[in-house]
Amino acid sequence: MKLRYRILNSILLLLVLGIAAVLAYVSHDSPCGAAPPAPGAGTPSMKAMVYRCYGSMDVVKLETLPKAPPASDRVLVRVHAAAVNPLDWHYVRGKPYIMRPMIGIGAPADVRLGTDFEGTVEAVGDRVTQFKVGDEVFGGADGAFAQYVSVRATGAIALKPPNVTGEQAASVGIAGVTALQALRDKGKLQAGQKVLVNGASGGVGTFAVQIAKAMGAEVTGVCSARNVAMVQGIGADHVIDYTHEDFTQGKQQYDLIIDPIGNHTLAELRRVLTPTGVLVMIGGASDNDWLGPLTGSIKAKLSQPFHRQQARFMLAELNQADLNVLRDLMASGKLMPVIDRTYPLSETPEAIRYVEAGHSRGKVVVSVD
Repeated sequence: MKLRYRILNSILLLLVLGIAAVLAYVSHDSPCGAAPPAPGAGTPSMKAMVYRCYGSMDVVKLETLPKAPPASDRVLVRVHAAAVNPLDWHYVRGKPYIMRPMIGIGAPADVRLGTDFEGTVEAVGDRVTQFKVGDEVFGGADGAFAQYVSVRATGAIALKPPNVTGEQAASVGIAGVTALQALRDKGKLQAGQKVLVNGASGGVGTFAVQIAKAMGAEVTGVCSARNVAMVQGIGADHVIDYTHEDFTQGKQQYDLIIDPIGNHTLAELRRVLTPTGVLVMIGGASDNDWLGPLTGSIKAKLSQPFHRQQARFMLAELNQADLNVLRDLMASGKLMPVIDRTYPLSETPEAIRYVEAGHSRGKVVVSVD
C-alpha cells in the first residue's frame, strides 16, 4: 500500500514539474536579436516598425526591410495610414501568455507590427481581378505599420469610399468589424431594441454606436463628461456620464450590452439586462498575464447554465464581406470614423502608449506618408 502511494506521489510530482516547465518555457522572454543588414543597393526596400523581442514599447524600432513583389493572388499596397489597436501592445508585450504558441515562444515569429491600413494599390498578382493598380483600398494585413503591405485579394481588403479620408478608412479594420460582428452576429440585434455601449467614445464604441443606430436600435452610450457631446454627435439617443452615474445601478434595462471595457462584474451587467438580454464582451481589462481578457469569458461560460441571459465573448474575424458592409455604411453617410490624433510612422511606439493609457477618443492613426 505504501509503495502504491509513493508511486502516485512520484507521478503527481512529475506532472507538476512538467507543467511548471511548460509554463516557464512559454512565458520566458528571449533577448532582442540584432537587426539584419539593410537590403543592398538595387534591392527594393521599405521602412517598417518591427519588434524583435517582447517587452515595453521601447523594443519597437523603425527598420529597413525588403519589399517583396506580390504573389499571384495578392496585391501590394502603398500604405498611407495605419491605425493602432489593443492587439498591438498585446503583441509587443507577448501577453497574455496564451497567445505565445501562436505568435512565438520567447520572441515574436513575425517581427512586423500593425494590422489596420489604408493606401493605394501599387501592384497586383497575375491572378487578381478584383483590384487594379491605383485603387484606393483599406483593410487589415500583418505588418501595417510600414510603407507597404501585401494582402490576399480575397482577404481583408476593400475599396475606400470617396467620402472618407485615408486616415478615417485606416481606422475601420479591427474596431469597425468588431462592432459590426458584436451587434449583428453575437448580439443578434433587431430594430427597435435597446442597446447600451459601455465605452462609447473609444475605438470600438464609436463604431458600435453608429452601426447600432443604422440597424434601427435605441442606443445609450456610456462615456466621461468630456466625451458626452461627441457621443451625442455620432447618434446616441441617450448618454450616461460614468463619472456621475453608474448605469448598472439604474432602472433601465437593455436588450443588448456591448462592453469593450470590462470595468463591471458579470452580476452588475446582468442586473441591467432584460431577462432574455445579451451581453457581448470584447476584450477588456484584466490583470491575468496568462489568460488576459479570456478570464471574463471563462467566468461567463461557467455561470451560463444558471441564467437565461446570454453572456458572449468575441474577437473580430477580419473579412472582405464585412469590410464591404462598413464601406457601404460610410458611403451612405451612416458611419463616419472618429479620429483622435495622428502620429508619424517613426512615433508609432508613442501612439501605442497613448492608446494603451485608455483615454483616446475614437481611433489613433499612424501616418505613413
